[in-house]
Amino acid sequence: MTATVAAPARWPLHRPPADYVLGHVRAVLPDRVLDDARIVVRDGLIAEVGPHPGGRAADVDGGGRIALPGLVDVHSDGLERERVPRPAAEVPWRFALLSFEGKLRAAGITTVFHGAAFENGGSPAHDRSVAKALALCREVAARGDGLVDHRVLHRLDVRCAEGLAALRALLDGVDGTVDGRAVVSYEDHTPGQGQYVDRSYYERYVMGTQGLDAEQARRHVDEITATRDARLGVRTEALAWLGERARAGAVHLFGHDPASAGEIDALAASGGAVAEFPTTVEAAAAARARGMPVVMGAPNALRGGSHSGNASARELVGRGLVTALASDYLPSGLLAAAFLLATEGVLALPAAVRLVTAGGAEAVGLTDRGTLEPGRRADLVLAEAGQPWPLVRAVLRAEVP
Repeated sequence: MTATVAAPARWPLHRPPADYVLGHVRAVLPDRVLDDARIVVRDGLIAEVGPHPGGRAADVDGGGRIALPGLVDVHSDGLERERVPRPAAEVPWRFALLSFEGKLRAAGITTVFHGAAFENGGSPAHDRSVAKALALCREVAARGDGLVDHRVLHRLDVRCAEGLAALRALLDGVDGTVDGRAVVSYEDHTPGQGQYVDRSYYERYVMGTQGLDAEQARRHVDEITATRDARLGVRTEALAWLGERARAGAVHLFGHDPASAGEIDALAASGGAVAEFPTTVEAAAAARARGMPVVMGAPNALRGGSHSGNASARELVGRGLVTALASDYLPSGLLAAAFLLATEGVLALPAAVRLVTAGGAEAVGLTDRGTLEPGRRADLVLAEAGQPWPLVRAVLRAEVP
């Protein structure tokens, strides 16, 4: 039985009204699941969450389905993949954004930070450029608050001088901010450190993506490493500038792929706020010891391990070292990972749901969403649990005046 709407003719096609009542749902609260619950929405905000009184009608009958907050995805690279569904088969940016928006809603994601990669070249699987990053930023800013709240995660390759110059210019008037602060993730994908501390994983990666044999892959990675080693000065300049901006409160800074406690110390010293995809238990533990949010990839949690031989998100979650999951490249993986963690007993359902809702919101400093509590945005998702995979049945995103 699907959710039913009492008076569909009075509802906008794209959003529910500012005032309505959702009844007969299993509401996932911060600390428990409330069966046969009622959620009252007023002016686009949650006004009340409690047991559904007997004999009281609702505008929307949830039919016993699970109600949870809209998912908050703080790192999504899916838009760049949507724009190039096959190599050399590019589609227009606006079409890609609208198409991808449909996938986000189908996954229960109501707030998304699209990764804009300020780099030239990138990995073999990503034909990235500074020009494409700027185009993505323009399209996301133009769409803004559509059927999904679209924002930007500015990903800076700290060894790319062109990326640094472009990001500096952009942040003078950037859109997609949180309380006036641009969300920036600094990263260094030079083989031999960070994500690919064991460069053999990168060599196997380029063998698969470029059709190289082992010797060709080794020489190719040698060339990449030598080229990037010559750009250490750019790295120093980029980190110094980001630190200044973060300490001044102009940038909400993520550190991408920290591998050690020392790197967490450096991130904190530069005003960094979030450890994103730490590659070791040591780095994740050091971040949490400082009270720093830790974001891991949902695909890693789904698969049970990292594709590049780094820390397992599932293990880190089990150790209590993860505060949020991000879709990375798989929007549908976000809710699926949360329900899998609950099904396997790694976390109770409320804690697992928190990883993909309130945890993400807190990581980027959004205080108005992420939980089913009075005063929060009424971004709501109705889902079926499945065994073990959940199915999103409806997304009711708030119309906040």
